[in-house]
Amino acid sequence: MKTMAAVKPDRTDNSGEVNRVLGFTEWGLLIILSVLWGGSFFFVGVAVREATPLTIVWVRVSLAAIILLAIVRSKKETIPSAPGVWGAFFIMGTLNNLIPFSLIVWGQTHIESGLASILNATTPIFSVVLAHFLTREERLTGNRAAGVLIGWSGVVVLIGIDSLQGFGAAVWGQLAVLGAALSYACAAIFGRRFQRLSPLVVATGMLCASAIMMTPLALITEQPWHLSPGGATLTALFGLAALSTSLAYIIYFRILAVAGATNILLVTFLIPISAILLGYLVLEERLGWNAFVGMGLVFIGLIAIDGRLAQRFRRAIRCPSAYAETTPKVKNDSD
Repeated sequence: MKTMAAVKPDRTDNSGEVNRVLGFTEWGLLIILSVLWGGSFFFVGVAVREATPLTIVWVRVSLAAIILLAIVRSKKETIPSAPGVWGAFFIMGTLNNLIPFSLIVWGQTHIESGLASILNATTPIFSVVLAHFLTREERLTGNRAAGVLIGWSGVVVLIGIDSLQGFGAAVWGQLAVLGAALSYACAAIFGRRFQRLSPLVVATGMLCASAIMMTPLALITEQPWHLSPGGATLTALFGLAALSTSLAYIIYFRILAVAGATNILLVTFLIPISAILLGYLVLEERLGWNAFVGMGLVFIGLIAIDGRLAQRFRRAIRCPSAYAETTPKVKNDSD
């Protein structure tokens, strides 16, 4: 396949897992995915002006579930009917959809979409801490601990020390998005039990379970039939479900299959960029200096947690000749 040919093996670690170098196709898909997921904050920013939080989440997961069900059927895949599997789908749907989607949408009623995307980028920081205590495989190493501390210093800058003097609506909005990031991290750990199932089936089952749970919540608490959304809101809801959820999941699993889980972390750096640009150009949002300084610290923390840059730096110091040999030599005319 062309996509597989574009991925060149970089190195193999002790576990036998190949960390691949991204080709042009994979980089293109990664950028598209970041725009789709970054666009979710933009779509929510549009939708919250006329629609209520739980209704937005309900429409998002229900329409996305319908789309993915059609794709699963077209691929002739089957969703397991075992009660235990569906119980896991409901837990996964709660951790990965119901809780974080609701918290993000509610949070964005009080804060800008760009700021929400930056705070959401702390998910890997939560994941590292939780994995240390809840799994045996992923321990908190020195570089990961440093990354967590740097990342949290970025969160402090984002929220602002002055905010500790009084919790206003904006602070609660930021804490809600951080709660969503924590829920995503819990979902990442819980989701490891689905390794035997097709990722597309897992995403579809999870969204179906989320839709089943969100239907009574939205209908009873918010009575969405009283809303009068305009064309912009309806378009945003469709984009949120069809593009930022269904299509994004398909692209995500495509990248995961050909480029590996490690390279997927790169999308975390790209999502806030697209979200901030969309918020600035379309929603006329303006973020303060602390948002960009905080984002920089969060990114540095993520780089430290990832560890690849530090590893390459250490290898270059220990064996500079190996790196010199890989550098192209330029012939002089006198040779």
